[in-house]
Amino acid sequence: MKAIEIRDVHKSFGPVTAVDGLDLDVPEGICLGLLGPNGAGKSTTMRMLTGQAIADSGSIRVLGYDLPEDSKQARAQMGVVPQLDNLDIDVTVEQNLIVFARLYRVDDVPAAVDRALGLARLTDRRDHAVDKLSGGMRRRLLLARGLVHEPKLLLLDEPTVGLDPQIRTELWTLIDALRSRGTTILMSTHYIEEAERLADEVAVMADGKIIARARPDHLIAEHAGEVTAEVYAAPEALARIRSSAEAAGLSVRPAGPAVAVVGIERSTGWEIPDGAVRRASSLEDVFVLLTGEEAE
Repeated sequence: MKAIEIRDVHKSFGPVTAVDGLDLDVPEGICLGLLGPNGAGKSTTMRMLTGQAIADSGSIRVLGYDLPEDSKQARAQMGVVPQLDNLDIDVTVEQNLIVFARLYRVDDVPAAVDRALGLARLTDRRDHAVDKLSGGMRRRLLLARGLVHEPKLLLLDEPTVGLDPQIRTELWTLIDALRSRGTTILMSTHYIEEAERLADEVAVMADGKIIARARPDHLIAEHAGEVTAEVYAAPEALARIRSSAEAAGLSVRPAGPAVAVVGIERSTGWEIPDGAVRRASSLEDVFVLLTGEEAE
């Protein structure tokens, strides 16, 4: 069974088209990373899945329920970790979870709260005021809140945005544990490493639609090949190198002060400049080639 089925969905806000003919399936039991630059339509897609926005056209089905008609039933079996922190700061960590457990009509509220605290590694913070928590702990509490009713589907909208690298890594560990347990996860992100590390499959989104989808290693093999050469030189020299590489049929992308010539093993006619750095092709190469956006 597919946890999510989206067919030819369009959504605009005035003159701005946010989602443009989106097709997306998420099978049960996988973590799908929705990877795209800011403005690609990821958050709008998440909002439509939770019933916060209604598609202009097309069809959306979540956990067997048609949206928006059956949004209430779908949301009851769905956990959501929003991009923006919307925790109630006037109560404790435990009280936040109790409120949501009761909203979802959990049979054994104390047991559900204990389980969610344990999953998010917040057991020793249960009596702490939310406004005294660090940013990383608040993100963990958002994750615990989304899991308190043991949902069949978990939606993570930019789950580690704005966090420092150490805290981000801690969140990745928690999310990876959920994925390993077989929880179905749809995670939107614009962090390359996040998608590559956590997702069973990655769907690259740009301009409101999916432009490529596969396992991370398959995306790399298909779009970026095996070996990439990064060349550092003066702008005029880089322009000549780009021109010669493209004439040989190779893809070239910007890489900060350098250019990256991708999949160099695919051409025998291009000479690698002296001083070029050879490395394995990456998901970042794929992302930049497909979207034209610099990676984060």
